[in-house]
Amino acid sequence: MNETSLSLLHRLRHAPESESWNRLVNLYAPLIRAWLRKYDVQDCDADDLVQEVLLAVSKDLDKFEHHGRPGAFRGWLKAILVNRLRIFWRGRGRRPEARGDSDIDARIAQLDDPASEMSRIWDREHDQYVLRQLLTLAEPHFEPNTWKAFYRVALEGAKPDVVAQEMGISLNAVCLAKSRVTRRLRQESAGLIESSSSFFTKS
Repeated sequence: MNETSLSLLHRLRHAPESESWNRLVNLYAPLIRAWLRKYDVQDCDADDLVQEVLLAVSKDLDKFEHHGRPGAFRGWLKAILVNRLRIFWRGRGRRPEARGDSDIDARIAQLDDPASEMSRIWDREHDQYVLRQLLTLAEPHFEPNTWKAFYRVALEGAKPDVVAQEMGISLNAVCLAKSRVTRRLRQESAGLIESSSSFFTKS
């Protein structure tokens, strides 16, 4: 199987109007909304800002290349989010009553700084969130026993021989299940998240 054939970014570039775009929207809209709340954006404005961020992604996606850099997309997405937040609050800055005593500019600058703690929180929360979503999307593509064996070993840290005994299957079947699911997740997430999870690096 081609390593890029399952990549969500790859599919989006080649078929931007396909169901892959809806998949990206469903994947990222809740994460973007959660971060907008961290920056004092009210729900009545969040819908528009989520759409603006995703529209910017759609407009410039053909220019984005991750060049094999794990997590490149999340950094690019963060830059778009920071830009939209700045535009939003600069507009509100013309109405002082809308901003009060907020230190929003300094907080946005922290998010923009790759070396800041806030930027590291973004990286960590992004990867954890996207991985959870990808796991949910991937599960229906595997037989229940395959998924259970993968989950027990990769996510719960159980020893493969213990899982094999628990499930009444061979050790080879457990290892194969972990390998198959891991491969799909790695391909799907190419360029989106850091491949630092144990089931990414040890398969």
